[in-house]
Amino acid sequence: MPPSPRDAAVVFHASPEVAGRTVSAALRTWLPERSWSQVRQLVRSRRVTVNGNVCVDEGRRLAETDVVKLLEQSAPRPPDDQDVRLQYLDQHVVVVEKPAGVTSNRHAEERNWPSRRRQLQPTLDELLPQVISKAEGRGRKRGVPRPVRAVHRLDRETSGLMVFARTVLAERGLVEQFRKHTSHRRYLAVAQGRVETGTIESRLVRDRGDGRRGSTKLANVGKASVTHVRPVEHLNVAGEEYTLLECRLETGRTHQIRIHLGEAGHPLCGETVYHRPLFGTEREDSSGAPRIALHAAELGFVHPVSGEEMRFTMPLPNDLKQFVERLRSWSTA
Repeated sequence: MPPSPRDAAVVFHASPEVAGRTVSAALRTWLPERSWSQVRQLVRSRRVTVNGNVCVDEGRRLAETDVVKLLEQSAPRPPDDQDVRLQYLDQHVVVVEKPAGVTSNRHAEERNWPSRRRQLQPTLDELLPQVISKAEGRGRKRGVPRPVRAVHRLDRETSGLMVFARTVLAERGLVEQFRKHTSHRRYLAVAQGRVETGTIESRLVRDRGDGRRGSTKLANVGKASVTHVRPVEHLNVAGEEYTLLECRLETGRTHQIRIHLGEAGHPLCGETVYHRPLFGTEREDSSGAPRIALHAAELGFVHPVSGEEMRFTMPLPNDLKQFVERLRSWSTA
């Protein structure tokens, strides 16, 4: 198998000495031969990632558990409104195909950023109003497009289906469905190792003991989480096993699939955060995955106004489709 493009990156682990400092200040510490202007240019040119996500904000402050990579070449440009496709649109809800590389919505601490800073890395909920305006034939002549309301999230590097509310009434109805876990969500993923059919249950906490989200064995602590997994195809590439699998969420906690599979010893291909059990040995990823191999392939909910049962599907996007085809072509399974 050819080496992964990630192999060309220089990796830095944020130590207590740099925790709390900006990414540009940390790079100056790690790269003393570079000037301030040079390290800032590295960030601006999309050559720096933090925990697998491209960082274009030189003022971002690092946490002690962050992993910073300096890429050999600039990462691709972030998605824009031309990359966002609508599957369904009415006056109350919009169902969208989220591309990888864009954050679902702005984190609370980023909402007061000046517009110029936000435009460096626009979020999906910021792109959607203009996409909707074009779809409705309104263009830019009818003033500022009405904002959408996020009711759930996908990680930046996860692609797939999302629903946003366009009205307060729809927001209340959708939030309640996601809160009660009555919505339907099925993911496609590629994990390391041979994964068999089963159910993973745990209680998830913000810090499992090593500064990362994860599971706890303490009773009545954290949030109950349940993931059902089913293998679609087992692949064996040069002695390394991989599994294309379906994951169905019974609950929808932050990073749930990534945590559950990582702690089970089957981290997702392309995983940069949850790639080892608690205080366990990190599993090397030689798959060459272009990103985290996770895709929200199916989404179902009850329309919050009409009461109609809604169900949407989305095939693997080209990057993951080509990745799976490459593994399949090399597989001896």
